[in-house]
Amino acid sequence: MKIAQISPLWERVPPFRYGGIELVLKLLTDELVKRGHEVTLFASGDSITAAKLESVHPKALRLDPNVREAGVYEYMQFANIYQKSQNFDIIHSHFGFQALWLGSLIKTPIVHTLHGSFTKENEQIFKRFAQQHFISISDAQRQPLPDINYVHTVYNGIDTSVYPFKSEPEQPVYLAFVGRISPEKGPVEAIKIAQATGLPIRIAGKVDITDEVFYREEVEPLIDGEQIQYLGEVSHEEKVKLLGGAIATLFPITWREPFGLVMIESMASGTPVVGMGLGSVPEVIVHGETGFICNSLAEMIEMVPRATKLDRLACREHVVSRFSVESMVDEYERAYAMILG
Repeated sequence: MKIAQISPLWERVPPFRYGGIELVLKLLTDELVKRGHEVTLFASGDSITAAKLESVHPKALRLDPNVREAGVYEYMQFANIYQKSQNFDIIHSHFGFQALWLGSLIKTPIVHTLHGSFTKENEQIFKRFAQQHFISISDAQRQPLPDINYVHTVYNGIDTSVYPFKSEPEQPVYLAFVGRISPEKGPVEAIKIAQATGLPIRIAGKVDITDEVFYREEVEPLIDGEQIQYLGEVSHEEKVKLLGGAIATLFPITWREPFGLVMIESMASGTPVVGMGLGSVPEVIVHGETGFICNSLAEMIEMVPRATKLDRLACREHVVSRFSVESMVDEYERAYAMILG
């Protein structure tokens, strides 16, 4: 099968440090190539992939200080795909609503994986193109807009081989938080949980331009460098070590998280997750076995000591059986077959 994969240009594939969409895309494209498909990846020019790479800019836009109008490069990428669309059996977009118009202009079937959440504004354009093909990354993701043409739900997967299992946490013990430093990810809530339990917490994640004020005014004053440590944006190796060494990973989100890759990354390392029961969390964590699904901050605080007693091997086996890259690509191939009849 000839498949085009469309990546956002903001990050490279795979991400230099942090980026869920681009990490999933790396695994998806390489596994499709491994299975004999002819795959073209439309992404930034510094991307690393087993697929054929098509690019309109030599590096990730986020890392290029000379880029002033990112939209210019995005439109150039769409034009490139439009002109070459007849070369593919199916086009798979991970770009979001910005790529919806392509489906009404080309004959090649296009499917959109929804990596983000619906908002009051973007719901309008999804409704307008409701008959196009959509893949959700959790069933919960569909709830705000249940009537568009969902083909399948495909959970994100990871390469479990690059997440070494740790049967015991590091000493001295600590909690982990990994994610963008933004209000919806709950870094302030994570710090409050650490303070209430008296446990140290190590926080890792990037601060986007839009969240700089939030970080400076609400997060930074709480960081003391001792109990509350902020590590900045970490590499994959640093993230794996951080998650695997923790007694529990906190996931105190304040929004309807579509998936939450860090949950399966943590559990693959053997570390249980204590999360707020919003969005996809109940589909990812097995309550009382691989972590706890909570309904309030007070409940999360209460469950942290209990999480430390969970079977770390059960956490690992849960991810291997349900969230591996192989199971993810199996489901994407199934979705492609549904679309192509």
